[in-house]
Amino acid sequence: MEKLIFREIETRVETELFIEKFHTSAGVKLPLNYVESSQIIGVFLHDKLVAGYMIVTSPGYRSLMFVPDKIKNSNKFFENNQNDMLEVNGLWIGPSIKTPRQQFKIWFHMARNVITSRKKYVLLMSNSKNKNIQSLHALINSVPIYEGVPNLMIGDESHETIKVGYTTPWDCLASVPKYWVAVVRNRQRRLRLKMVSRQRQLARA
Repeated sequence: MEKLIFREIETRVETELFIEKFHTSAGVKLPLNYVESSQIIGVFLHDKLVAGYMIVTSPGYRSLMFVPDKIKNSNKFFENNQNDMLEVNGLWIGPSIKTPRQQFKIWFHMARNVITSRKKYVLLMSNSKNKNIQSLHALINSVPIYEGVPNLMIGDESHETIKVGYTTPWDCLASVPKYWVAVVRNRQRRLRLKMVSRQRQLARA
């Protein structure tokens, strides 16, 4: 098995490629200036970009911008200093990532980056209809802040409904074993479904 290479993306060409890959995966095109202000981690296989994620460590967090003001004024979480937060965004895993071990390596690398940031809170945002991402956020004990229509400005793009929450770096670290179990179980479930489908095809032949 070829080794996954993790590398920070810094060039304009690779940054735009990352944006397009995430757009294809999630259906949302992130603004170039927002992405360029982030730490972009690309995952490469055979010198091709096959997965990636972003770590945002300074205020101007996209997830919080989409939360309506009435929620910000009533939720005590917003009393915290935003310099104590970071945001994980732009996570996508392409079809070239096929094995549980490869998926786990990406998750572990991201969790390690979150831990070494020395921040208190990790901001999370996702399509509220994406069950896979919601299951992932449940593993890391995400505390919900807002779920509903995003508070968009002109030119912004997002999902029709979003879910914004937060967790802690230590919850991300503690979730690593749980994530491995979940990945393996999902792999086994897909294999069982594939086997059943094949048996049905043979029965009809």
